[in-house]
Amino acid sequence: MKLIVIALALLVLVAAEDDKYTTKYDSVDTDEILKSDRLFANYFKCLMDEGACTPDVNELKKALPDALENDCAKCSPKQKETSTKVIKNLTENRPEQWKLLKAKYDPNNKYVEKYASDADKDGIKL
Repeated sequence: MKLIVIALALLVLVAAEDDKYTTKYDSVDTDEILKSDRLFANYFKCLMDEGACTPDVNELKKALPDALENDCAKCSPKQKETSTKVIKNLTENRPEQWKLLKAKYDPNNKYVEKYASDADKDGIKL
């Protein structure tokens, strides 16, 4: 779907099963995570390889490269929706963390360029 659209699907992604990512974590309350500095920091540290990972973020880290490369083709509709919400929140409210995540998961701006028009349609300023 979007750029690191998946990249911060932070909170919902997944292990690959039958050409789809698991929906096991789709019920994770991303709003709660995004509102809580403590919870967000835990997820962020895991994604940056700076802290311990919960099972849901561990699955996200495993799926992220494939999801970015393949337009989130294995994502559920809920995962795509959540990804968009998370990316929008990060770009608007946590730009420093967004910059660090982009540097780690998209160092050459490959995915920013690939998903720029989709992000723009969703009101996301990459």
